[in-house]
Amino acid sequence: MNWGILATGTIARKFADTVNRMGGEEKLVAVASRSEEKAAAFANEFGIPGYYGSYEAMLKDAGVDAVYIATPNSMHYENCVMCLDAGKHVLCEKPFTIEASQAEKLYDYAAQKGLFIMEAFWIRFLPLYRELTGLIENGVIGDVRHARCEYGFIATGARRERKFKAELGGGALLDIGIYNLGFLHMIMNAAPENFDTCVHMNEYGTDDYSVLQLVYPGGRTAQCIQTIGMKIDRHAAIFGTKGSIYIDDFQHAVSMTVKPDNDEEYTVESPVDINGFEYEIREVSSCVKHHMQSSRIYTPKDSITVLKLINDIMTEWQKDDVHIEISK
Repeated sequence: MNWGILATGTIARKFADTVNRMGGEEKLVAVASRSEEKAAAFANEFGIPGYYGSYEAMLKDAGVDAVYIATPNSMHYENCVMCLDAGKHVLCEKPFTIEASQAEKLYDYAAQKGLFIMEAFWIRFLPLYRELTGLIENGVIGDVRHARCEYGFIATGARRERKFKAELGGGALLDIGIYNLGFLHMIMNAAPENFDTCVHMNEYGTDDYSVLQLVYPGGRTAQCIQTIGMKIDRHAAIFGTKGSIYIDDFQHAVSMTVKPDNDEEYTVESPVDINGFEYEIREVSSCVKHHMQSSRIYTPKDSITVLKLINDIMTEWQKDDVHIEISK
């Protein structure tokens, strides 16, 4: 697959490095930035033959098969439309869009055009999660009744502004809460029936900390914490009627501890080949090769369900009876 990249930030650099280390059929052929100077520097660093000072120019490059979109969150929808209009397959960074309705339109439009499109929820493709879902499906810990996860880091300087500006689609829930909610969706395989939430709003008018309590069909429950203001280890735990499973780092998941109630605990290890990004890249290439418009592992329904939940939570934050603290 010949890849083009939109934008040259940190996540784009990780993607480019991953493709180069994968070798084989995956190749970087073009990169675009609103600054031609930045595009040229990025191309030089990663050995990319084509660079462009506009997104539109790169999309005219007939050598580009698929585009990885790493632009600010608020630009994802329009950038995806641009790529599909140009006949390119798309892998777009999370959050896929700001509104779930936009995501629905993109999946429908890609299907109409006969093109592949997917949200880059890369952790869903990690080898350990094939092991995890298999354990749950086989009833190793019985029926899952509760799950929890948390993720937090501190953003400073210019990065803080990028993470929080409302006009860029900022806020902890959209930026990293999607990891938490996507993980819980994988475990529960359903949308929650209701939720409770409390949130802290920062000086940008976006969330930098929130706690969510979710209730799923059958009375199953979950909790997650997401913050860009405190460092919180990315722990996760799943509790069933016959045991539990613990993951020390659910984002970079390479091992988990399984604790059956009536047996000895054990560790399952499943290391990655490079850094974890390679699995979603392989999924895109495989789907395109088989003329598929979407993934069967992380489906449009999965993506839309999580985005709808995020939209519902953010709508709830606008109500007067929600516990909200605001930085002065």
